Amino acid sequence: MKVTQEKLPASQVGLEIEISPEKSKQAYEQVIQNFARSANIPGFRKGKVPRQVLIQRLGVVRIKAAALEDLIESGVTEALQQADVKAIGQPQLRTSFEELIGQYEPGNPLIFKAAVDVQPEVNLSQYTGLEVQAEEVKYDPASVEKVIEENRQEMATSVPVEGRTAQMGDVAVVDFKGVLVNDDPEAEVEEIPGGQGTDFQVELNEGRFIEGFIDGIVGMNIGETKEVDAKFPSEYPQLEFADRKAKFTVTLKELKEKELPEVNDDFAQEVGEFETLDELRASLEKRFQEEAENKTKANKQQALTKELVKNVEVDLPETLINQEIDTMLTQTAMQLSRQGIDVKRLFTQDTIPELREKSRPEAIDSIKRTLALQEVAKRESIEVESAAIETRFQEVMAQYTDKDIDQDRLREVVADELLTEKILDWLQANATIELVAEGTLNQPEDVTEEIAEEAADEIIAE
Repeated sequence: MKVTQEKLPASQVGLEIEISPEKSKQAYEQVIQNFARSANIPGFRKGKVPRQVLIQRLGVVRIKAAALEDLIESGVTEALQQADVKAIGQPQLRTSFEELIGQYEPGNPLIFKAAVDVQPEVNLSQYTGLEVQAEEVKYDPASVEKVIEENRQEMATSVPVEGRTAQMGDVAVVDFKGVLVNDDPEAEVEEIPGGQGTDFQVELNEGRFIEGFIDGIVGMNIGETKEVDAKFPSEYPQLEFADRKAKFTVTLKELKEKELPEVNDDFAQEVGEFETLDELRASLEKRFQEEAENKTKANKQQALTKELVKNVEVDLPETLINQEIDTMLTQTAMQLSRQGIDVKRLFTQDTIPELREKSRPEAIDSIKRTLALQEVAKRESIEVESAAIETRFQEVMAQYTDKDIDQDRLREVVADELLTEKILDWLQANATIELVAEGTLNQPEDVTEEIAEEAADEIIAE
């Protein structure tokens, strides 16, 4: 078989393939034999249909088409092996199939063109001496006190209140029923779907309900019924209620106040496995310091890879782009599913093309980052020792002892992560990084998170 190669855009290799006359005829004859064994034609037993009758009934075009499909499939496979082309994705026929049917004559040579995607060539102009800025995340001691206060609130007990009116910070038990307020006094009263409740418990804190509802309860006495004016926010998910006024009839049935535990050693022991309050504070401080260091490290790595991508030139094949988009959307679906959202309501025939197009720019950037990092590893001979891979693998496996894990795939993931860490450490050691205050730089949005948030908002609105 004669094979001619040519380089095409988008990391494709073009192949002109010439099938020999012998194979051309053999494929045609084989198709006729296959049809003869399986064809059901009245008046003839299966496998005993005369050749001319079979050709007349099936039609030459149908037989040629079947033979061509076999010739193209086997021809491309053999051509890739013969030319030593490492294809990714499925081959594409560049010659019109209809044109081939018209040209194909069994016993004559068959020439057709195909194309396959291949791994792209990476041109990395610079990767040492990169100069970047990254946000430094600093540990905030106030975060320790915030967590302690949150734990106090969670561990608080509710004590019934009598002899005073409701005030901020209380827990109120109310019956309520709401209607929308129309500017036209003669308009029919509209009840709010789901806008009513019995023995509804609500904390009297700002932001716990729509504007005006909490303020209206503050100052009420137990047993009192009152009409409370409220207003839906302009960004309310259910658009038909957005920016609308409402009126609620509220009856205050019970009133409780929170009794917070004292912050001492006993409190620390209730929170976790701590003997003293000092141990609890030290543990929280260490945790938040490590989080700040890890976020700063991640910011440095993100800045380095972003700068690195600016120096890479690569002609990406569609196969790689589509595979990365598939991965991104799969991750989005898994994230939404963990949030309890019905993924089928988001991923429909109408929305998937839009989601794929929206994900495309980030997918391209992600592939460029990966290829650039691989190129650095290749040029600097950066590798990960098998012992390090095995150690990390065993650590991860210990966390999933009760689950069925694809161990080969897990080893690949662990190896990739360790190699990426090592490459990023090398880049950092050979770069200049200026740390700036948190919030100084514009951080890029994560398209996956954006899609998840939009989906959640849409489903809540429905």
